[in-house]
Amino acid sequence: MSNIMKLSRETCSGQPGDENALLLREGRKIVEALGQTLAPLVEVVLHDLTRPEHSVVAIANNLSGRQVGDAATEMGVARITDPGFPEVVPNYPNRFPDGRPAKSTSIGLKNSAGEYVAALCLNMDVSLLGAVTAGLGQLIQTGTAAPVTETLAPRGAGCVREALERFAAARNTTPIGMTLAQRREAVRELASGGLLNLRHALADVAATLGVARSTVYTYLPAEERP
Repeated sequence: MSNIMKLSRETCSGQPGDENALLLREGRKIVEALGQTLAPLVEVVLHDLTRPEHSVVAIANNLSGRQVGDAATEMGVARITDPGFPEVVPNYPNRFPDGRPAKSTSIGLKNSAGEYVAALCLNMDVSLLGAVTAGLGQLIQTGTAAPVTETLAPRGAGCVREALERFAAARNTTPIGMTLAQRREAVRELASGGLLNLRHALADVAATLGVARSTVYTYLPAEERP
């Protein structure tokens, strides 16, 4: 506690105290700004580490129920007693008094002598975010596969040609290069998928395969021909 006593004496007698007061004054601005920016999910607290029994000097978005004048936390006490304590401890798990989980970040502020004067702490309430994440996971979850493959894209010009090109590419060929058996299979797939019911579908098939429109009819079983 010798560092605390030293800081207290200097606060009353000279420049170091003025510097410490300046750090705390500027820290209050940061608390106010971050509080407004991160409301309502992040509590922002400024601690005066020269007064550990009454370290809380500013608090925004009060989620922990603490008040100005309350004592320092374990993190604050650790900084006061150890000048080599990490200046920034980011994103560590924490918990509010009512049990809600929190994600905290603690930033130590030193004066020009390298002594901890203040700490700026952010405590995010992650309980609501966890519930939202779980809800979103359930919302985007899908069930069993549909009995047919469906696309929500408009079915129109180009669908028939694209379907034939995909069919041919899966067989390492082109629509024009397909064998008679492959052409018959491809056209029957178009028919089962309803693509031959589209306007100008038979003309698109003929143009893509490089055959006459009348030839396309021969690729269909007799019972499916128009």
